[in-house]
Amino acid sequence: MRIIAILTLLFSSTSSKIHNDIFTEDLFIKPLNNEQLYAHFRFTTKWDVDSTKDDLFQTRLFSRALSEIIVRFNIQELHITLTAGLWRYETWGYPADDAAPGAEVWAWFKNTTEDVDKNWTDLTNFLSGLICASLNQMDARNSIVPDISFKPQGVVLDNVNSSFLRYSSLPREIVCTENLTPWKKLLPCDSKMGLASLLNAGNIHNTRYHSLGIHLKPICRDVNCEETSLLLHQTVDLVYDYLIMRTRNWSLRSLFGQGILNSCPLASSSSIYVDVSKNFTTNRFKLSPEPEFFTSKRGGDDKLLGKYKVIDGKPMNIGVNYIDQPNYEVNIPPVIYASQYKIGYGQQRGGLVNKIYNNHWGSLEVVLLQNIPWYVPIYLHTLKIISNNQHLKPLKMIYKPGQPREKPHNLEIVLKLPPKSSTSISIDFEYMFLKWQEYPPDANHGFYISSSIISAWLPLARNYTGLPQDAITFSDSFNASRSGYLVQIRTESIVITLPTPDFSMPYNVICLACTVVALAFGPLHNITTKRLILVVKKSSPFWRFFDFTSSKKKNGNNENVDNLDKKNE
Repeated sequence: MRIIAILTLLFSSTSSKIHNDIFTEDLFIKPLNNEQLYAHFRFTTKWDVDSTKDDLFQTRLFSRALSEIIVRFNIQELHITLTAGLWRYETWGYPADDAAPGAEVWAWFKNTTEDVDKNWTDLTNFLSGLICASLNQMDARNSIVPDISFKPQGVVLDNVNSSFLRYSSLPREIVCTENLTPWKKLLPCDSKMGLASLLNAGNIHNTRYHSLGIHLKPICRDVNCEETSLLLHQTVDLVYDYLIMRTRNWSLRSLFGQGILNSCPLASSSSIYVDVSKNFTTNRFKLSPEPEFFTSKRGGDDKLLGKYKVIDGKPMNIGVNYIDQPNYEVNIPPVIYASQYKIGYGQQRGGLVNKIYNNHWGSLEVVLLQNIPWYVPIYLHTLKIISNNQHLKPLKMIYKPGQPREKPHNLEIVLKLPPKSSTSISIDFEYMFLKWQEYPPDANHGFYISSSIISAWLPLARNYTGLPQDAITFSDSFNASRSGYLVQIRTESIVITLPTPDFSMPYNVICLACTVVALAFGPLHNITTKRLILVVKKSSPFWRFFDFTSSKKKNGNNENVDNLDKKNE
């Protein structure tokens, strides 16, 4: 009895230590304009655990695979995004989580890490197998160490400098079902129950924009921050096009192929929010069933939202029917947005241009980060910054030159944009010759240059749907006014064509050489191996080729004709 009591006491203390975790799921739906609809999923797992090996391996709601990553590679923060499509900031505003086209990974390692480069290489290889992506191609040749652009989003108890940070991107990475399936397996309820049951591959990958995200960081457990907890965000961002849907009226069943059958039993809360702020304009719509309405005020921006709670055992389907005919509204661009494009002609020299637009009435400080591949050597003395037809001097500039086949070029520029301005940052580069084995199988498709990242601190929250850094669930972003709002925007990826040799020449040479050898070898072999013997051909009488008799008579006199031929011989 004493042994049973001791085991029961140990099990209860261990289970109470393990089960200090909370899982919540949220869905936010917002009409962007008359043509698109935005849907944002956020699955949050908060785990009150110390960063020790014994505690991190005893998981319940938290993913065991991610806890092994934290322990094995000494991770402080981890951010992964897989995106297909381009977010249109000028017309759509800001997403809840920004992501660049393709794959993007950046991680902070703890200050006790001895070899950061080795841990970074092992981490990308581990993530490649975890989510079935080509993240193993992220190595020293395309990874950089930014100094300003990426600051820790979670709590930092020790002094950590940028030497423990690594960032890399693969603009050409394609997002498909092979990424969605392992991503859903990291959730406590998988995709069988709750909001995750709406994530069907057939209804997600036909959208105009879709992005998967995994964000892991430590947060303070209490006000004094004496202890920390692990916070895991798994996000999905989708943009539906009304032209593809062929109607503006939508429902959960039309968007995701099915409604919600039941909630996740492991989730403490499961909510759906619909932005109905535009319902007071000319494009009015009606929700069914009727939600619970409330107002959110943040940073000078007022929003009217409708809230639904997912109840266990009660199927749910939300529908929207527009009352008015579609009327195009005046598009008001956000405070800041940017674009990237290529200039120049030929295959000797070119240039990259980043254009940043500031629509605010006051000046804004921004940080521009460019990760330029090693096969695109840039000339720093050609850097030009022009704002409203005037040269602009940067506040700070950090340039880390790359080395061929070893590391890329890293350029960070701190600028103070004038009010109501458009600023262009241009730099020239040279097209580089590569070794023939360094070209991909489809070399004529081109080579990619990653998106530029612009970080800014916005004074207003207009068109802003992001969460504060201290927020846990999506509901924490409502009525959360701050002195400023951090936003990071990504530009387009650039495709350039390097001088490419004619890869068909080896094939032509092989075909020509084989033909010559075959034509030369055959006659020579016959001449040298065979003996030539003269053979006299016997000639037949010419009159045999003429038939002067009928076929019946000829058949009857065959023996006489043969005898006559023998006599003549």
